[in-house]
Formats: sequence, structure tokens, C-alpha cells
Amino acid sequence: MVKRQMPYFKKWAPEWLVKIILFSMTLPGIIIFFLPLANVNAAAGYYGSEPADIQFSVALFYAGYVGFYSLERRFFSFLAAKEYFLLFTTLQILACLICYFTREIYILFPVRFMQGMLFAGNVNLSLTLIFTRLSSERGREISFSVFFGILICALPFNNLITADLIDSYNFNIVYKTAIFSYLPGLIFLTLAMSNYRTHVRFHLYKLDWQSFGLFSTILVLVGYITIFGQEYYWLADNRILGSVIGIIGLGGISIFRQRAIKRPYIDLRIFKYRNFKVGLLILFVMYICRFASGIVNSYFASELHLDPFHISYINIFNLAGLIVGVIIACCMVLQKKNIRYIWGFGFLMLLVFHGLMYYSFDVQADEFNYYIPLFLQGLGVGLIMVPTIIFIISSVPAIIGPSAAAMALAVRYLGFCISIALINFFELFEKSRHYNAFQDHLSAVDPAVKNFLHQQAAKLISRGMPEDKAIKAANKLLIGRMNVQDHVRFAMDYYEMMVWLLAASLLLIFLFPYLNRTALYLKSRRLSPA
Repeated sequence: MVKRQMPYFKKWAPEWLVKIILFSMTLPGIIIFFLPLANVNAAAGYYGSEPADIQFSVALFYAGYVGFYSLERRFFSFLAAKEYFLLFTTLQILACLICYFTREIYILFPVRFMQGMLFAGNVNLSLTLIFTRLSSERGREISFSVFFGILICALPFNNLITADLIDSYNFNIVYKTAIFSYLPGLIFLTLAMSNYRTHVRFHLYKLDWQSFGLFSTILVLVGYITIFGQEYYWLADNRILGSVIGIIGLGGISIFRQRAIKRPYIDLRIFKYRNFKVGLLILFVMYICRFASGIVNSYFASELHLDPFHISYINIFNLAGLIVGVIIACCMVLQKKNIRYIWGFGFLMLLVFHGLMYYSFDVQADEFNYYIPLFLQGLGVGLIMVPTIIFIISSVPAIIGPSAAAMALAVRYLGFCISIALINFFELFEKSRHYNAFQDHLSAVDPAVKNFLHQQAAKLISRGMPEDKAIKAANKLLIGRMNVQDHVRFAMDYYEMMVWLLAASLLLIFLFPYLNRTALYLKSRRLSPA
């Protein structure tokens, strides 16, 4: 096959530089994807909001990406690739500019959703152009692995590069950095791309905005319920109850619409394939377990009192594990290894990570104890991610592959939101349960309690504090110790639950008899990323 069959770029642009620039155009979007989570407290302080609002801003970006994914293809048919790149990248720069100047959270919310939509267009076009320039299956799968490797590395990478930046400047400096990171690629594309288009321009009529609106609204409501549900006491609050009713009603309308229209937004025939549903389940479980690592970072900050710098440095081991896992998974996919072994090894690493962390949570610990567990967590996620996406898309005929990719993306979003909801719920529930249990066993006549209060009061008195205030302060210190124990016990209980979930997943992987019936390869050369 001729290497430059489609002359999107001018002849003077070397092939290696074109591929680098196309990949680099996805990097700023991937970085701003999870950017607010790099330092939730700093972001919440800057916008004068709660941490839940910052989590919701990430969910809105994700929802825009998922919702616009299926509609984006029509814009690619209407615009030449150069026009498409310049338009969407310019709009993304303008969106970052708005995020840089605003301090209002309710202005940030719609802009973040728009950024997700623009990210979908930018990423899909970049990967599509890269795929069309690769003549071999090996090259396409390596490109797929590189993209998803960058995507799953976004969170620890953001923590690493923004820790010093956010500490030295206001939080919005990260958006200013994103603006400048877009400029080199934008200038190169302006100079190097031709106005070549693969087909006649199709006007943007009969766009399925209705399906996009229904689907995106459902996604936003799911994010709203899962993130704010615990704070508003779930169905006891009319906002959460109304959102649940809205999801049910809009979901029914959306399913009826997809069955009725000639060109469905997401082809529901994908659910007829057994391996497709198994792949979605595996992906969902992996995402639930992946974001449980946030508990570890919270533990580092609250119990071990590590600052964001040290936490970002420790997470280098997690980043290294992700990179190694993606590389190993890519090699195993290229060698046509059985998907059972890839999944089995990946989930085993996650199982070992959660098991080690269960015994490593303590009120005092050495940070060296967590290097290997964090590496294993990254290794497990890196091993599972790319093969699972390819498995899901390969499980259905190529003609409905884009719908399978869109649903895989929706399940990843759902896993992200559900993991937040589970952590919020179990944190409150388990902390309350353990706090009450401690209260039942601790009393003023308990020898250990009396000894602790006496020692703390004596220390404070020896440093000049009046006796009455020292006694009150000693009681507060006791309550503080109880709160620390509550958080540690919650983390242990949650990770124990993850261990059982991962053990059940491994059992499913090795006992399910249909996993060998799907060839693990990318069937379409114009496949967009899930």
C-alpha cells in the first residue's frame, strides 16, 4: 500500500513529524481532561466551591466527550481535515481562555462540557488521520496503545507536572499553560496541511441533535446523582429524585428513538453479542478499581501528612507501572495472546495491590512501603485497558464498531462516576460505623483512655497551657485520633470489598467459556478511539 495515499499534508512535511504532531495535538486535551483533580482543594479554593463541584466539572468534560462522540463524524464529513483541526483547536483555546479568566463555578460548568465536545472532535480526527497513514495492523494497534497509554497516565502525570505550578501560582495558571501548549501544533498544521478532502462536502442538515441532547442529558444527570447524591441524602432530596426520574424517562425515549430511526445514534444491535457485554463488564470493573487509588492519595495527605509534592513523586511509581503495563499489553495483543491471560494477569496485579494496601494502611507508615503496590496498580490497569477496548470493538461486526466504541466510552464514564459514588457512600457509612464502635468501647474510666488524656494534658501544661484548656485540648486530640482511625478503617474496608470484587472477576475470566471466540484485532482502518 502506498504510504501517502491520502495527501492531507503537503509533501515537504516528513512522515515522522506528521505523526508526532498529530499525537501532540491530543496531549493538551488529555491534560485538561482530569486537570481539576490534580489538586481538588486548590481548585475548590480558587473557585470558592466544594470538592464535589470540582469532581462534577470533570464529569461534565467526560459527558461532553461521550455524548458528542457519535455526532462528531458528521462534522468530519462537512469540513476538510485542515478546516476541522483549525476550527476545533481554536475553539478549545478560547474555552481554555474562558476557564483562565473566570472564577465562577457556574460559568466553568458549561465551558467544561464544551471542552469535552471539542476534545472528542480533536482526538477522533487525530487518531483517524494516524490510522489512515498506517498500512499494517501492527501500526494501528501500537497507535491505539499509545493513545490510551497517554489517557490513563493523565491523572498521575497531571499531579506530577502541576504540583509545583499550582503551589507557586493560582490554580488557573494550568489553563494558561494549556493554551500555549496548543500553539506549536496549531502553527504546524496551518503550514503543513493541505485542503484535501476525501469526499464531496455534505451539508450539516438532518444532524441527530435530538439523540445527542437526550444522551448527553442522561450522562450529565448520572454524573450529578453519583457525585452529589451522598451530600443530598439520595432520594430524600427532590433534586436527586427528579434526576432519577429524568434518567428513566429520557432513557426510555432514547431507546425507543434508536429503534425507530433509520440511522441510530448508537446501534443497539451491539448488545446481541455476548463477548461485547462481557467486555463492557470487565471494563466497568476495571474502572471501579482504578479510581479506588484516590483513597490512597487521600490517605497520604490526611494520615501521613504528605504534601502534594511528595504525593506526586510517590505516584511516579504508579505512572511507571501504567507505562510498563501498556507496553506489555501491546506486545501481547500483537502476539495474539489469549485474552484470558492478559485479563488474568492484569486483574491479579490489581488484586495483589488491594491486598497489600489492606495490610499497609496505618496511622504511621514509611512512604517506601507504597512504592511496589502503586507500581502493581499501574501495571494492572495498563494491562487491562487497551486489550479490553480492542476486545469490545472486535466482538461486533465492523459496520457497527463505532457504536461499540461509543458504548465502551459510556461505560468508562459510568465507571468513573460510580466509583466516586461508592467512595463517598462508604466513606460516610464506614466512618460513622467505626466512630460509633469506638465510642461504645471508649469511656472516661477506660485505663487506656485515662492514660492518653493524662499524658496529652501533661504535655500541654508543661508547655505553658492552663490546666482547664489543656484538659479540653486533650479531649480534642482523642477525637482527632479517633477520626484518623475511622479513615484508616474505612480505607481497609473499601479495599477489602475491592479484593472480593476482583476475585469474582478472576473467577469469571477463567470460567467463562466464550472468551476464545473473538479475534483480538482492529478490523477497520478508519476506527476512532473509544
